[in-house]
Parts: sequence; structure tokens; C-alpha cells
Amino acid sequence: MLSIGCNALTAQQLVTRKNNQFIVNNQPYYFVGMNMWYASLIAMPDDKGGNRERLVKELDFLKQSGVTNIRVLVGAQGQGKSVYGINPVHPAAELQPGKYNDDVLLGMDYLLQQLQQRNMNAVFFLTNNWEWSGGFLQYLNWHGMISDSTLATKFSWDEYRDIVSTFYSCRACINDYHNFVAHVLSRTNSITGKKYIDEPGIMAWEIANEPRPMRPEAITLYTQFIKGSAAFIKSIDPNHLVTAGTEGFIGTENKNVFEDIHDNEFIDYLTIHIWPKNWSWYKDSSFAKDFPQVIQKTKTYISENLAIADKLDRPLVIEEFGLPRDGFSFSPASSTSFRDRYVKVIGGMVLQNKKTSGAVAGMNIWAMGGFGKPAGQSPFWKEGDDLLGDPPMEEQGLNAVFATDSTWKWLRQFAAKIK
Repeated sequence: MLSIGCNALTAQQLVTRKNNQFIVNNQPYYFVGMNMWYASLIAMPDDKGGNRERLVKELDFLKQSGVTNIRVLVGAQGQGKSVYGINPVHPAAELQPGKYNDDVLLGMDYLLQQLQQRNMNAVFFLTNNWEWSGGFLQYLNWHGMISDSTLATKFSWDEYRDIVSTFYSCRACINDYHNFVAHVLSRTNSITGKKYIDEPGIMAWEIANEPRPMRPEAITLYTQFIKGSAAFIKSIDPNHLVTAGTEGFIGTENKNVFEDIHDNEFIDYLTIHIWPKNWSWYKDSSFAKDFPQVIQKTKTYISENLAIADKLDRPLVIEEFGLPRDGFSFSPASSTSFRDRYVKVIGGMVLQNKKTSGAVAGMNIWAMGGFGKPAGQSPFWKEGDDLLGDPPMEEQGLNAVFATDSTWKWLRQFAAKIK
């Protein structure tokens, strides 16, 4: 564990924004980051299911690699029962409306202390559009909009869109979400003694992971939810940045909606996610041949979203992107040559923006696998397995960046240049 004196502990400054740049200590802040959504879970006390030794080891590894920013799930919703045919992330921070599991927030307390010791910070997303941490589906279930039996079933994609889009018209669901937000943001850290609104390890609160309208008919209510939630968060915590957590215009139906939700005094910056596999930018059978197309589509997508950020004079973070391991293997022993080339392209764009004072201010690769070890028997997560960065419904190890991967060579190079 790093040992740092009190003077260093008080030196860390909050991340702020001035126009299209993040600012720390009156200087522009550009960063190389990682998605590490499980950090608050392994930060829980060991007797509550955490693994603090692993957390410390991985944070030390990140710090030594030049990674200054991680993206973390605050907490799941539900009792850990089947949602959409999978066992979601648990233990949950919100067990049912108004009933919270503060063991998870003890993990948040410890994580924030450890981040402060390393002069690192985190973006914390508060809920999820997707089923793997309960999220919107669980809120709808709690309020009778979806039955227990339906919740546990893997229904079709169109059915999923139909159901989740009703979240934005469920006033009781949104109220419960806001109550959870207020419970978290009003907390005082049991270790540092700081109120969360004053914690320097928090860079930003994120309304949700990849909130989508899901159906065009829901756009108006979706827009109201994003703007209303941003204002609600700022009313409790005016000190930290706020962002929506979107994938870019691909996740908001069109560019006009993407611009509209971010053209808001309470939203500080824009985010995009890039998923070539999920978006069918290539075929598995001809991946090597399609790879140049993936690069071109990626550059185009970043540029199109960047144009909106420039128009709004706000920073843009490429906060999720990834490619599977070579040969679509799940083994840490397999190579990652295509992913490494992909990281070089995106890292190069961040570096170029730093040189020109541009709006692309950081990147968070998906996702930290670190020192976790795949179970090896089934590609999917089950109770007792290490958390590897790949959510429970995805093959464990597919996108995970393990500590032994060659990807770190390029991340360290970009981190050194960006620093």
C-alpha cells in the first residue's frame, strides 16, 4: 500500500471545467484511464465480500502505469436474483426502494481514500440502462411495470427496448432513483471524514451507464430525465462535474438529441462509447480484413461527436472502447495485437487534442481485468468467480485487459506523453 503524508493528502484538487477543457491546479487535465466498474465492490471490507488486497495491488499498478482516472459503478439495484436471464452484479447498494446496503458504500469510502492517496480520481455511474446491475429494469419491476417472471426471462431485443423505454414515464421509478442518488451524494466518508461533495477523488457523477431513449417515442421524456437528473445532482453537489454517460449519438437516436441533452448548464462534458463488435462494424469471420474499416469508422464517429462538443464548447471523453482478444479468445495467455493497434489510434487522438488544446480530453479503455483470474470452466461469470471487467452476461476475459497484456506497453507510452 502506498504511504503518503498528510500534506500530499490535502494537495489533491477537484477537477473542474473551463470551456472545452478539464482543469486541475489551474492547468489543463488530459488523461489515460480505465473502466474498473467493480472497484467499489472489491473495496468492501473483506468480511463483507471485498478483496482490498487486490484493489490496492491494482490501483498501484494503474498509478505506476500512468493511469490517473477510473470509471466505477456506484452500486447495483436488486437482490441479485435473475434479471433478463442472468445473475446481475451483487451485492447491490440498493436492495429495494428506500432500503440501502451501506456495506457497498463502505467500499466507496475505502476506494476514495485510496484514490486520494495516489492522486487519482474516478467517474462514478449511478445506475444502468442495462440489466447487468439491475438498473432501469429493476426500478420498473419494483413498481409493477414488469413482473418477476418477465424480469427473469431473456426476452427479445424489441421487447427489451419497449420495456426499458417506459422507465422515463414511470414517475415513481425516477423518484426512487433520485432518492438513491441523494442517499449516496449526501454521505460522509467514514474513513476520511469528508462529505462526498468535498471528496477530491470524485471527478464526476454520471447519471447512468449508457442511458438510451430505447424508442423514438420516449425521446421527450428521456430528455427531461437527463436534464432533470443533472439539475438534481448539482442541487446536492455543486462541486463535482456531471455527465450523462451516453454512447454518443448512436445511443440517443440522432445527433439532435445528443446535442440537446448536453446543451445544459448542469452537464459539464460529453461522453462517447465505441463498440465495433456490438455495432457490427466487422464480421468475426473476416476480422483481420475488416480491421481498416473499423479504424476508419472509429475516427469518423469520434469526429462527428467531437463536432458537437466543439459547438457546445465542452470536453469530450472516449470513456468506453474495446476490442476482443485475438482469435476471440478468453484466455489471459492469448495475444491482443488488434486491440493494441486500436488503443494506439485512440490514444493518438487524445494526444493530438492535448497538443492543440482540443476537446477530446481523455480515454477509458474497457475494461480492467488486472490481476483477476478466469475460472476456466465456463466463459460466463458465476458466484465466487473473480470480477474481470467483462459484465456477467459477457464471456469473461473477452475484453478484459489483464496485467500481463501487451496493451499496457502502449497505454504507458501515451500516459507518459499526455502527462
